[in-house]
Amino acid sequence: MGNYLDATAADQKKMLDQIGVSSIDQLYSMVPEQLLVDKLVLPEGLSELEVRAAIEELAAKNLIFKNIFRGAGSYDHYIPAIVSQVTAKEEFVTAYTPYQAEISQGILQAIFEYQTMICELTGMDVANASAYDGASAAAEAAAMCRDKKRRCVCIAATCHPDTIETLKTYCFAADCELTIIPATDGLTDAAALSAVGEDTACLIVQQPNFYGLIEDASSLAEIIHQKGGKFVISCNPIALGILATPAEVGADIAVGEGQPLGMPLSFGGPYLGFMACKTSFARSLPGRIVGETTDANGNRAFVLTLQAREQHIKREKAASSICSNQALCALTAAVYLSAMGSGGLREAAEQSAAKAHYLAAQLCAIEGFNLVYGGEFFNEFAATTPVAADILLLKLEKEGILGGYPLDYHTILWCATEKNSKYDIDHLIAVIKKAVSRCS
Repeated sequence: MGNYLDATAADQKKMLDQIGVSSIDQLYSMVPEQLLVDKLVLPEGLSELEVRAAIEELAAKNLIFKNIFRGAGSYDHYIPAIVSQVTAKEEFVTAYTPYQAEISQGILQAIFEYQTMICELTGMDVANASAYDGASAAAEAAAMCRDKKRRCVCIAATCHPDTIETLKTYCFAADCELTIIPATDGLTDAAALSAVGEDTACLIVQQPNFYGLIEDASSLAEIIHQKGGKFVISCNPIALGILATPAEVGADIAVGEGQPLGMPLSFGGPYLGFMACKTSFARSLPGRIVGETTDANGNRAFVLTLQAREQHIKREKAASSICSNQALCALTAAVYLSAMGSGGLREAAEQSAAKAHYLAAQLCAIEGFNLVYGGEFFNEFAATTPVAADILLLKLEKEGILGGYPLDYHTILWCATEKNSKYDIDHLIAVIKKAVSRCS
């Protein structure tokens, strides 16, 4: 590694002039004033003993829920013990890209196996390893579809709000238009999609969508293909245990959040954005791609392939901003999928769906609770509540239960996975009944 040389005042002025601002303060003028600080005021250093005591005191404030009925993008699935045992091996605990193939065969093979599993899961031809999270994977997929003639990206309003916000950021930076296709009864409005222009590059749809509903992906794919655009589907990998694959519904690119594949909730990360596509998009796929080859002796070997990527070329010519390595998270997903197998993944999906439907039936048997949408759902559903959502959720917290995600004052998005037993669900319902009766 070379020595780090700080930018001189002349260097800074040259860079500021290039982007058209007069000072560093002007560069950050869009940041709210209350978030700006003149300088960091740091306390004196502590000993190891004092730091440990301080950290333990902070950790004691954590609230560990016995039961979780919230999803909204992050899901509490069972993780076999072997997952952490394998991924904790020091040979794998590195975030650095394995450029030197001759001494990195183990990591390269692990990435190759991960890519193979993602292709099997999605039905696609090629996968990478990988994007930062599901939202950035969707944004990277949109970049893959854009060209000089097609600068408009469409995304369904039923996608996760974080994904939509991420697309707004990417499209703003790329100077392209983002159109949000509205929803009708919780599902993407096909009629609104039919009205988009011929400059549309792609449509991004989430399956199941943010409200847990199953979209008619095949019909949406047909509509966007008739417009000459590409179809990108952002999918829940556990749901793929029982739902049609992206390839089967006509997707050109499949993306999604890989957190359900063996990664704990962990207060939001680090997570994993998976991406897979048809062969025709292989050269546009960002991130790392590991290929299989043979060495000089004819033995099986693994290498990084298609390396003329975003970090190897001029920044202004790169279509992607991926420049880090998510291989440890990808390895985690690979170990999880290996441990679960196709049968285990299907069972996790079937149990999640069955328990969510049981929860919905029991919940809606209580007066004032009703499903917001009537469509088919996987393991999440939106339901009204006769009492204020925040009050109900607070009462559940006091019983060690993390309730659903509040959508508004009287609507909650509930979720169930294979970890929620019938006893857990019945206990939740009993607590809700008690809370509602006290609030009446």
